[in-house]
Amino acid sequence: MPLITMSKRSAVEPFHAMDILAEANRRRQAGRPVISMAVGQPSHPAPKASLEAAQEALKHGRIGYTDALGLRELREAIAGHYRLRHQIAVDPARIAVTTGSSAAFNLAFLSLFDAGDYVAIARPGYPAYRNILKALGLNVVEVPVTAETGYTLTPASLERAETRAGCKLKGVLLASPANPTGTVTGREALKRLASYCESRDMAFISDEIYHGLTFVGEETSALEITDNAVIINSFSKYYCMTGWRIGWMVLPENLVRPVECLAQSLYISPPELSQLAATAAFSAAEELDVYKETYRTNRDFLMARLPEIGLPLASPMDGAFYAYVDTSRFSNDSMDFAKRMLAEIDVAATPGMDFDPEEGHRALRISYAGSVSDIAEAVGRIAGWLK
Repeated sequence: MPLITMSKRSAVEPFHAMDILAEANRRRQAGRPVISMAVGQPSHPAPKASLEAAQEALKHGRIGYTDALGLRELREAIAGHYRLRHQIAVDPARIAVTTGSSAAFNLAFLSLFDAGDYVAIARPGYPAYRNILKALGLNVVEVPVTAETGYTLTPASLERAETRAGCKLKGVLLASPANPTGTVTGREALKRLASYCESRDMAFISDEIYHGLTFVGEETSALEITDNAVIINSFSKYYCMTGWRIGWMVLPENLVRPVECLAQSLYISPPELSQLAATAAFSAAEELDVYKETYRTNRDFLMARLPEIGLPLASPMDGAFYAYVDTSRFSNDSMDFAKRMLAEIDVAATPGMDFDPEEGHRALRISYAGSVSDIAEAVGRIAGWLK
């Protein structure tokens, strides 16, 4: 019997971090002492206030549909967050609560671009950007970010990319702090990029899901600079709520209704239970900042120790919770390197090919979102393995 025909848009690369995580989970279930540094998942639980809010909601059966844009109380809490942390007033009506930041990227791309449009992202960068864009029939322009560009996108690098690709960019997506490089794009650089996009009639999407996890540099929201950007954030990282699948967008006024209509059909609404827990998370800054200090401890340890064992840093570690390292002393096949490391010493990390299809064969991303003891044990195993 002939196989059913698959669409061309389904032919995206696997998210190798998730494949590595699946294998790590299989080994752990088989009794292996696996330490996973493959995904950006905090080892800390959701804040106590969030867990208590969820328990209270369950008692009263609050697990139904909400407005597609989210609960009014959560949208107001998010607006309060911008007022407190960034000293800017945001109308809650411009805020859309989403089923994780992943849904927010889908909604942003669908509301801003048509099939065939060209959209720029950084290389190395988060692989789901590339894969979602391709699945939606968009052309991805990967712009190399290096020491020369400050490991971030710049107007000059975007112009060079347009020339090389022979295209007109319709949009630009920038993450700060960035995954996997850890780059924090400062206020002036962000301002130049936003102004450039506006002058060229390019949509500007600012991925701010690692806000709250900046260790060096200025943590600036694009919302402080322009009302024309699409801001995407999440409760997964700083707020330690990965599995709750809850994120948000701040939208230009003219995009609110299109995003709402798309969300109604694609997702109905974000889960009410997660929204109630997320609302409570804004009261937990003291607890969450204690968690942040464990990442800082891990960061300082890795910055010193990784180069000592032959894995020099390939980019700054100014924010987020990743070390992006050069494996070329030991291997120019990061996929093989990651698979052997998991098989031989039960340590999982993500091959650089996820983030950079051209240069990632000699890089590895190590997440330091785990406990201090796990990070120290994992690096000890790697050091012994590499001797």
